[in-house]
Amino acid sequence: MLEDWVVMPTCLPLVLRRCHACASERFRANGKFRVNAHHKLIDAWLLALCTTCGETTKLTVLERMNVRSVRAELLDRLHDNDPGLAAELLQDPVVRRRNRIALDWDNAWRLDTGGPDHLDREVSDVIDVSVRFTARIPVRPVRLIAEGFGLPRAEVGRLITEGNLVSAIRLSGKLSGDFTFTLKR
Repeated sequence: MLEDWVVMPTCLPLVLRRCHACASERFRANGKFRVNAHHKLIDAWLLALCTTCGETTKLTVLERMNVRSVRAELLDRLHDNDPGLAAELLQDPVVRRRNRIALDWDNAWRLDTGGPDHLDREVSDVIDVSVRFTARIPVRPVRLIAEGFGLPRAEVGRLITEGNLVSAIRLSGKLSGDFTFTLKR
């Protein structure tokens, strides 16, 4: 039997960057942008607030770009403070590298297993599971499997060691891409 699980964001992740005002290292992006035009050039920033002191930091999205080279649709989304655009930009490796930030996805995602019926199967079942990510959320597969089946992580580790939980990918470490695994119970 094949099950489809989906890992999806529930909110924007925290931005990891040092606050110059209070030395905290967490900022919350609220989906607001600041756009500033200088004649034919445009700058745009995603604004984020320090979770401790509320200080604002600007994450560079566009820097001294010619206005005509920016898609009209992007400009509209920036001016409309589109939260979907904020989510896209935070996941963009170029934006993260340019701003020297990392993301903290703790408590910002959920696993949808399609319902609790997979927990009620016979003990001898073989279950194939396909895990799909709707965003690049780095999560340990062991954690997903434990949460999806309602098992302790140590039990999932034991199942891997015994060969009852197998996958083509390494289940230790973090993943942010789709994978499949088989559980023999």
